Amino acid sequence: MFWPMTVLGAIAGWLLASVPGGLLGALIGQVLDRRFGLDSLASLRARVRGEGSLADDALLFFLLGRLAKSGGRVSEAHIQAARDEMRRLGLSSDTQRSCIEAFYRGKASDGEGLRKALMPLRGREETARRWLQACWRMARAGGTLDSRAHELILLWGRWMGWDAVAVAALDPGARSAASAPAARGSAYREALALLDVRDDSEPAAIKRAYRRLLSQHHPDKLAGRGAAPAEIREATDRTRELQKAYALIRERRGFR
Repeated sequence: MFWPMTVLGAIAGWLLASVPGGLLGALIGQVLDRRFGLDSLASLRARVRGEGSLADDALLFFLLGRLAKSGGRVSEAHIQAARDEMRRLGLSSDTQRSCIEAFYRGKASDGEGLRKALMPLRGREETARRWLQACWRMARAGGTLDSRAHELILLWGRWMGWDAVAVAALDPGARSAASAPAARGSAYREALALLDVRDDSEPAAIKRAYRRLLSQHHPDKLAGRGAAPAEIREATDRTRELQKAYALIRERRGFR
C-alpha cells in the first residue's frame, strides 16, 4: 500500500528540518492519509482535483442503504447507524446531504451496476477495509445479522478483491469461522464463511444453510421473477460457489 501524504510529508519535513522534521512530516501525512482515505497516487490526484471524494462517500452510503433495507424494513437503529458513520467520517453538511440521498437510493435499489462501481476499490485496501467495516456495523445495527446482508457484504468484498475469510474477519460480532481450531486450509475456511456456518456446526445445520442459500440465489428462480440478465449471471456464479463450498465441507466433515 502507498500512503502519498505520508511520503510527501516525510520528504518535505526532512528537507526543512532533517530527520526530526521528516518524522514529524510523516506523522502528519499519515493522519491526512487516514482522514481522507488516501491510499494511492490516484486517490490523491482525485482529491486534489475535487473528484472522487463525494462519489466515494455517496457510494458507501448507497451500500449502507441497501444493507439497511435487506431485512425488509429500515429501523431507527439503521438511521442512527448512518448518522454515526457520517460523524465518524467528519463529512461536511453538503456531503452529508448527498450521502443521505444516496442512502435512500440504496434502499430502493436492486443492486444493478454495483459490481462495476466496486471493482475500482481493488488495490485501495485501506478504503475497502473501512467500507467493509462500515457495512458490518450497518448490518448489525438492528441487533441481529440478516442472512441477506451477510451475503451482500461477502459479495461486495469479493468485488473489491477480498476473499470471504478476510471479509468475515472484519465483522467484530462474527462467529469467526476463520478462528476455529479444526478449520485448516484457506479454501475450507472460505467455504465455512460462505455458508455462514462453523467447523463444529451439525451436518443438519450445514445442509439447511446450504439449501436456504441455494434457494435464494438459484438463477432459475430469479429468471422466473423477471430478474435482469446481470442478476442472473451473478446468481449463477454464486450458485456454483455454494455448490463447491458445500461439497468441500461435506468431504472434510465426512457426511452425505
